[in-house]
Amino acid sequence: MTHSADPPPSFSRTQRFLAPLLAAVAALVSACKSAPEAPPPPVDSRSPGADAPPVTGPVSAAQGSARQSAAATPRAYRQDAATHLYGLNAQRIYQGKLPPMLYAIGVLEVDIDRAGRVTRLHWLRAPRHAPEVVAEIERTVRAAAPFPVPARMGRVTYTDTWLWDKSGHFQLDTLSEGQH
Repeated sequence: MTHSADPPPSFSRTQRFLAPLLAAVAALVSACKSAPEAPPPPVDSRSPGADAPPVTGPVSAAQGSARQSAAATPRAYRQDAATHLYGLNAQRIYQGKLPPMLYAIGVLEVDIDRAGRVTRLHWLRAPRHAPEVVAEIERTVRAAAPFPVPARMGRVTYTDTWLWDKSGHFQLDTLSEGQH
C-alpha cells in the first residue's frame, strides 16, 4: 500500500527523489514573493508641470542607522548600497520603466570606509551637459551616509550607474526597472 503523497510506481528512483525536492523549492519560492507595489498616485493634469512633479533634495541618513553588509565583493555590496539609497530617497525614485531618452546618465565610483562613511567620489562618466545633476547625485550620496558597513571587506569601492529623468527622478542601474 502506498501513501497518497508517494509518487506513482512508474517513477524512477531519481524522479521519486526530485519530486518532493522540487515541490519544496516551489513552495519556498512562492513564499518569498513580495506583494505588488501600490501604483503611484494619479497626477492632476490640471496643475502646471503635472508631468514633472517637484523634486526635493536628498534625505540625510540618521547617524548610526546603517546596517551591516554581508557582501564579500564590491559587486555584491553595490546591491546593498543601492537598496540603502532607494530607502532614503523613495519619493525621488522614478517608478516603472524609464523613458527611452534620459536627461542624464552618470557612472560614479564611491569609496566607503569601515564605518560606512563616504570617503571619496570619483566620476567614471559624468553627465557634463547637466552639472546640476552631477551636484545633486553627489549631495544625495553624501547625505545617505552612513552606508551599510562593509563588515566582510573592511572598506569597499563600488560603482553604480545613475539614470536620471528630466523630472529629476532617478533609478540606479543595479535596481533599474529598464527602459521602454
